[in-house]
Amino acid sequence: MNTDVVTKKAPSVSEKVLKNGLKVLVKEDHRAPIAVVQVWYRIGTSYEHEGITGLSHALEHMMFKGTESRKSGEFEVILSRIGAENNAFTSQDYTAYYEVLAAEHVETALELEGDRMRGLVLDKAEFEKEIEVVKEERRMRTDDNPNSVMREQFNAVAYLNNPYRAPVIGWMEDLDNMNLDDLKDWYAKWYAPNNATLVVAGDVEPEKIFALAEKYFGHHESMKLPEVKPRTEIPQIGPREIVIKAPAKVERLMMGFKTPGMISAKQGKVEKWEPYALDMLASILDGGSSARFSKNLVRGQEIAAGASAGYMGYGRMPQLFMISGVPATGVKIEDLRKALMAEIETMKTSLVTQEELDRVKAQVLASEIYQRDSVEHMATTIGALESTGLGWQLMDEYEKNILAVTAEQVQQVAKKYLNEDQMTFARLDPQSLEAGGNK
Repeated sequence: MNTDVVTKKAPSVSEKVLKNGLKVLVKEDHRAPIAVVQVWYRIGTSYEHEGITGLSHALEHMMFKGTESRKSGEFEVILSRIGAENNAFTSQDYTAYYEVLAAEHVETALELEGDRMRGLVLDKAEFEKEIEVVKEERRMRTDDNPNSVMREQFNAVAYLNNPYRAPVIGWMEDLDNMNLDDLKDWYAKWYAPNNATLVVAGDVEPEKIFALAEKYFGHHESMKLPEVKPRTEIPQIGPREIVIKAPAKVERLMMGFKTPGMISAKQGKVEKWEPYALDMLASILDGGSSARFSKNLVRGQEIAAGASAGYMGYGRMPQLFMISGVPATGVKIEDLRKALMAEIETMKTSLVTQEELDRVKAQVLASEIYQRDSVEHMATTIGALESTGLGWQLMDEYEKNILAVTAEQVQQVAKKYLNEDQMTFARLDPQSLEAGGNK
């Protein structure tokens, strides 16, 4: 065994940390001769500060340009010749790059990713063209989409000091004022082996992947990373409300409650079972046609055209328990709000039935089993958990922890977290284009 690495072995994932700090995780799946290669950098919008929002996402775009050894566009040509699919995505907590390809071509993907980890050439002319592409993406996906505008405005009000308040794509003013030096600085600071995780899943052998990782990434030096200051959201001391006026056809509402995340449980700030109980609570309210929102509000009272609930517990910081709804024709938005809050109140005062618990657990597990049938999904789960500080091992604990949730625990988290003093409420007030909507 090499003396310059630390090795670990686990039941479902093989792990090795190179001397330079790069963590390599390999998930074997020999059912088909394909593989997924992903490189995850622990840098996203939540690491940015005011004035530079969207920087992580803009850099993601530039990562497909030239390197010191390859011209711009050559990356795509090489991968297209071997029939590989490739792309990237940026979130609040990380930026990830991936290739899906025949397993025999894994080395090609690793060579390319190793090259652009530290060898990117950031060209002024390329940047000036690409930042306009990013701005147009923002106009199409957010500015011209009332639901996206609503969510963006909602986040900015729901959070005061938590960096999740900023949009991943960035505020337009920040994009207008972004320059090449900003990207060069961001790349130099964060794109380092000790700030990255390499995930390879599929028809591969761990020891061969470890050797290739050493070959193509091992020569990169570890970097002294910037100190990341804690920016945990301050306690909310009363309800917040916002009205968004935007061109749209229908009214809708959105409610978010401050809740702990999986990271809170890992840090011992809340009971370990609480995030799983919140996950179950969301599925009881909105988990198919038998769930309470659908059964009681859409079909029963016919007060909602649609209603949904979701728990976001997998970030590197605590997030929100979200509820949204669209009123049925002729129903006032305030009446829908009252009906949704009444459903929440019922969760606090009455235990859910064993039948509901069994149904949701069966649904959750069926979904989990189905998703694990996808090599790409497995790789993404591993990378996301690792990049948010939760650790890929959580993937193996999920089924056991969900099955252990009780009706009493579901009631406890409803009482503890779904109250109006921890709620932000948003209403979309549709505006017509003729009336001077801001499209």
